[in-house]
Parts: sequence; C-alpha cells; structure tokens
Amino acid sequence: MAENWFTIDKINDFTYAISEYRHPEETHCYLLLGEEKTLLIDSGLGVCNIYEQVLQLTDKPLAAVATHVHWDHIGGHQYFSEWYAHSAELPWLQGEFPLPKAAIQKMLAGNCDLPKEYDAERYELFQGIPTRLLEDGDVLELGNRSIKVLHTPGHSPGHMCFWDALYGFMYTGDLIYKGLLYANYTSTDPGAYLKSVEKIAKYPVRRLFPGHHSLEISTNLLPQVKKTLQSLQSEGRLCHGSGRLDYEDWSILL
Repeated sequence: MAENWFTIDKINDFTYAISEYRHPEETHCYLLLGEEKTLLIDSGLGVCNIYEQVLQLTDKPLAAVATHVHWDHIGGHQYFSEWYAHSAELPWLQGEFPLPKAAIQKMLAGNCDLPKEYDAERYELFQGIPTRLLEDGDVLELGNRSIKVLHTPGHSPGHMCFWDALYGFMYTGDLIYKGLLYANYTSTDPGAYLKSVEKIAKYPVRRLFPGHHSLEISTNLLPQVKKTLQSLQSEGRLCHGSGRLDYEDWSILL
C-alpha cells in the first residue's frame, strides 16, 4: 500500500524528498542523512507508514521533526519513537488542536486518492508529548551536517523553517511554496508571517524546499513574497479579512 502512496525523489546523495501526491495539497517530507543520525522533516498525513520508507534509505538512528503540527505534516510521527516540535504548539498535541477529527476524516474521504485498503474513518489525529521541544536558534546535529531551527510563526504559532548550511537548503514548510499560502485562520498572524519571511530571506539560500506542491522553486520566490507582503503592510492590507490575493506563481489568503 505504501509503495503506491509515496513518491521518493533524490535531491542529492544525502537528501531525499518523500511526497504524497495523492493528497490535493501534495505534501512533501524531507529525509536528511548525516554521518551519525537521520532527520525527517515532516511526516505527512499518516495514511501509510513513512517510517518503512525511511528504513529503505538509511540504517542510522532516526528522529522526526514537524515544521508545524497541522495534521498533514505530523500524521506519520506516530511511527517514530523520537520526534520534535516547537513549544508554542504543545497544546495542539495535547487535545487543543483547533480542527476536529471528523472534519479531517471528511477531507480525507472526499479529497484524497486513498489506497483501497484505507478507511478514512480509521484516521486518528496525532497527539503526544515530543521527546524534545525546539526553540529558535537550536541546532540539530546529524554528524558533519548541522540543521538550524528558525522559529517562523505566521502560518501557525510554532511554525519552523530549517536551515541546512552545508548545502544552502532552506526547508520552508507552509511559509513559502508555489500555490495558495494560508494566513486567514484564527491561529495565523499575517504580521508575524511577514517577519518570518524577512527572517529567512537573510540567509544565502541556494534552494528552497517547500511543504507543498512543486519541488522546483526559484529562490526568487522568496524576495518576491517578501516585497509583496511589505507592500501589503504599508497599504494596511496585511491583515485578516483582506481576502485572496493572486500573483504570478503564488497566492495568499488573508
């Protein structure tokens, strides 16, 4: 079942994208191999066992981390004994997630090309206590590969991007990608969203790796989004209620 659910793309000898293209949001997870440890950034919906896919690519100790704990990024954490999250989203992992399980089950059943063996009513919202709570500036050491944690709220309170200085890779989660960006939920903060984009734009990024949709993203998208959000702020429109705004390669819902 899992073989038909996941698509694996090799980025380089030590980095893989594991994608769920049968979900309309096309969620991407990233496997980072170090000399001593392996890190999985996001784990997808949890419909199929992503841990089994990871074991085909590495035999080193594993940990999973979530860019944020929305259901489509943390579902596969159920298969990992070691996993991390940002402290700001700990309440969501302990019964306070703002979306009910029934709503997620309905989205799975109605929007996903699910494996025939999978019953959406079996879906359980992932809950638990992380083995480590992360904060801005923390570094995850993998062995000759250091991953810096960047707290980038806006899409969610504890959203994180991850800076992979060895290759100049920035893993952006739901902060930046081609498609519709969401900053309209009550748990989002458009002003913080801009500050987070400005924050990651300071890094010498050579490639952007998003949480959704196309893996082929020009690094020019980052300054484009930054400039547009800055203009919206100066116009007084970077706020909830401004609606959907469409641009060349991306949109944002405020």
